[in-house]
Amino acid sequence: MTAMERGYEEQAIQAGSKQELEQIEIELLLSGVHRLYGYDFRNYALPSLKRRIWHHVHAENVPSISALQEKVLHDRACFERFVYSLSIPVTEMFRDPGLFLTFRQKVVPLLRTYPYIRIWHAGCSTGEEVYSMAIMLHEEGLYDKARIYATDMNARSLQQAKEGVYEIGKMKQYTKNYLEAGGTRAFSEYYTAKYNSVILQPYLRKNIIFAEHNLATDTSFNEFNVIFCRNVMIYFNDELRDHVHGLFHESLSRFGVLVLGSKESIHFTKYSDSYEALDRVEKIYRKNK
Repeated sequence: MTAMERGYEEQAIQAGSKQELEQIEIELLLSGVHRLYGYDFRNYALPSLKRRIWHHVHAENVPSISALQEKVLHDRACFERFVYSLSIPVTEMFRDPGLFLTFRQKVVPLLRTYPYIRIWHAGCSTGEEVYSMAIMLHEEGLYDKARIYATDMNARSLQQAKEGVYEIGKMKQYTKNYLEAGGTRAFSEYYTAKYNSVILQPYLRKNIIFAEHNLATDTSFNEFNVIFCRNVMIYFNDELRDHVHGLFHESLSRFGVLVLGSKESIHFTKYSDSYEALDRVEKIYRKNK
């Protein structure tokens, strides 16, 4: 073996040792968070999880994942920042307008036949999607007989969702989304501007129940006619994804509707035969057994 070859071999060994150490540190961090706080990130997809953890290492100005673990386990405020960074609160009102337009056209007529409507927004983040649903149901004359359950594991995101206060600079995009989603009024009717923020009208909150719920560890808590869970399971590994699909299947009523994100699918799960596609493009499925 030449000196150059030995050098490459040593580099490979060092890289392997570094990766193994990183894996051990991540496992210890997530195990500690689960045992102490009850939050289970152990079955999140590793590549995105690793990026988020290292981002938080730098944000907390600590030298390693082990140092982050010590800080997270001994500092509640640090733990809360850690959970917030891992829950990835990215959303907007009427995000993917085509989905909401299709829902209005294909699902709302089904909801009209129900005496009472229960909808679960799982992983609701800061609430924009939930209020979008409330606005749509209001315009369709269905909101008074609906109850929307908005859940997330992130307490900080839920608090913002409860307040219904958003940046005024986002309203131009939200208005565009609303109109493309089939909105029938002036979007400005649904909020009041105050300084650099807008406050959504209080009547939009009257039939919404906000609550903490962790898809990884918590169980079903009601039977629903519709479940929205969009762009959440892309961060889960196969095991956790199957678990969540089982939770949704258990929670949906017969002929209930499941709405997934654009990069998600019911296919390749053991529940794929339990649904029919109402719209394959927009990932809207109806439970048939």
